[in-house]
Amino acid sequence: MLPSLYAWFNIAASWDPYSQTSGLSIAVANQDAGTTLRGKPVNIGQEIIRSLQNNQSLEWRFTDQNSAIEGVRHGDDYAAIVIPEDFSARIGTVLSDEPVKAEILYYTNEKINAIAPKVTATGASAIVEEVRKNFIKTADGAIFQIFNELGVELENELPAIRKIESIVFRIEKRFPELNQAMETAIKDIGTASTLVTQAKETLPVLEEMARSGEEAAEALAGFAKQTSEASIALEPRIKQDLTVLNEAAVSVQQAITLAQQSGISPEEARSNLNEIGKRAEGIKNAATQLSQLFQRLDSAIPGTGAAGAAADLKRISERWGSIQNVVQTASSAIGQDSNAAESSLAKLKQLADDAAKLSGTLLTKYDSEIGPRISAGFDQAQKTAQTVQTELNRALKALPEVNQILQHAEAGLAAGEQEADVIQNRLPEAEQQISKLADGLRKLEQGGELGEIIELLKNNFEEESQFFAEPVVLKENRLYPIPNYGSAMSPFFTTLSLWVGALLLVSLLSVEVHQQETSFGSTTVYFGRFLTFWTIALLQALFVSLGDIFLLGTFVADPGWFVLFSVLISSVFMLIVYTLTSVFGNVGKAMAIILLVLQLAGAGGTFPIQMTPAFFQVIYPFLPFTYAISMMREAVGGILWDIVSRDALILLIFAAAALMIGVVLKKPINRAGSQLVQKVRESRLIH
Repeated sequence: MLPSLYAWFNIAASWDPYSQTSGLSIAVANQDAGTTLRGKPVNIGQEIIRSLQNNQSLEWRFTDQNSAIEGVRHGDDYAAIVIPEDFSARIGTVLSDEPVKAEILYYTNEKINAIAPKVTATGASAIVEEVRKNFIKTADGAIFQIFNELGVELENELPAIRKIESIVFRIEKRFPELNQAMETAIKDIGTASTLVTQAKETLPVLEEMARSGEEAAEALAGFAKQTSEASIALEPRIKQDLTVLNEAAVSVQQAITLAQQSGISPEEARSNLNEIGKRAEGIKNAATQLSQLFQRLDSAIPGTGAAGAAADLKRISERWGSIQNVVQTASSAIGQDSNAAESSLAKLKQLADDAAKLSGTLLTKYDSEIGPRISAGFDQAQKTAQTVQTELNRALKALPEVNQILQHAEAGLAAGEQEADVIQNRLPEAEQQISKLADGLRKLEQGGELGEIIELLKNNFEEESQFFAEPVVLKENRLYPIPNYGSAMSPFFTTLSLWVGALLLVSLLSVEVHQQETSFGSTTVYFGRFLTFWTIALLQALFVSLGDIFLLGTFVADPGWFVLFSVLISSVFMLIVYTLTSVFGNVGKAMAIILLVLQLAGAGGTFPIQMTPAFFQVIYPFLPFTYAISMMREAVGGILWDIVSRDALILLIFAAAALMIGVVLKKPINRAGSQLVQKVRESRLIH
């Protein structure tokens, strides 16, 4: 039962350590003085503290900066997080011309424990990530909300704006008639008087409509100004999303290169390809969303190059769609058809290279051409809106003058032909004012369709901000779910306990026969004594495997095979250790211990073998633990019989090699070392 205790205590101790992190103390000090944004007080440090008070993943101790640092220095706290005094103020600089990144200070004491700093660092990183995500979501939400409000307001005032346009253009069109009428008035005072009367009747209507549209003109100017300001904040968001696409493409290139390596196993290659397929779907969707945004920008502000960017993003989306399809083909071909797999991986690499090249080119083009043109387009819209407001105000100021001119014309007609000349001289001045207003309205129409701008701005600002805060979401699929860390570690500790059990047996029981009166052959002794060791090894395997399942409640997908695999592994381990001891004596015991030490680090039982030094990666394929742990993992997570068959075959090869050494070498080596063994026994230092 001793090997079982070794496994059970270790599995129980590591059952679910990451769910017990609430006892790890982290000191938190908030020095944030807060700031004011657009007249509203903001203190992001206090918001972080409030969120941590509801967070039970770690033990948060709220204190001042000096106490927090001293707590870490003396080991009372595993880590400390300090929010500086200018934290909110730095975040607020995003609205300025020179934004400055905010900092969170993190202190840790790594001499207390090797694992705790990694856990606390994850907690600190989670805080930074949450602040970043909420900041992007809030900032983008504010921008898109402004867009939405302006779009609704502009849509409400659109009938008044159109009506003013119609009246202004109609008056402008009729001014030649009025001039001709004034010329006729000199000849025919009666006809001129009628025309002047009509003009006076029309003028109040124009004045009323112009005044009703004055608020719309002011709203239009305010909208254009806020749109220009919002574009300043929108541009880095778009660039950030293009950067995410480019970085994702580069990371997928690296993953594909890893999948093409000759030393990688089919299972690991398929796992990498499945991960690429998941990421390809998210990148494809993000590219599609950005393409639609650039299409709307091109409709609202032509000539910025957004249409070309939309087309490039559509091609990028199509490349990632093709990558998804090729990933499925390659995954099916790996392990089945090497030529097809190699061809699919090459095609996949080409598609990923194309997507990365398109993403990089588009990012460079956005910095040099598209981004500046979009900003220039919004600036031009602002100038045009200001021109409209100026022209409307000027027209309103000019209307009294027009009215005065018409009054003078009426008085002149009444007075006679002498006043008609005066009226004729003043009409060009009124015509000039109306023409200026009409020209301003035409410029607004030439800058872009007002209706399309309204549609662009009236998007759902909550959905838009949520998208830009998290454009790509990782969707995890667990192929072989294991509910806790202890169950995941049971293959390693169970395998280790079986080797320890074999070492205990050769230390407690003799591998030789000490009957002086009876002489047995070396082969008879080898197999006869092994049956005793093997019997106890089988019991050890049953104790530890059944105890894992029924005593500890360890999760095992295939319990029956778990027990049978334990029996097989214990038999092979016992044969190896017994053979080394039977053939080489105490030197063999030392060899078994050395093998144990090498296998602890070199069999990939705890950390992936790729994370270990090169020496252990070299010996990894030649260690019995490698295949024993792999076989036990299959029983715990879910069996793939091609893996189990490979592992069982290699373990049997180890067993065959041990048998050959025991049968062939036991007699000559024992005979050669018999005198040395006798001397050692006479010394009474070693049994």
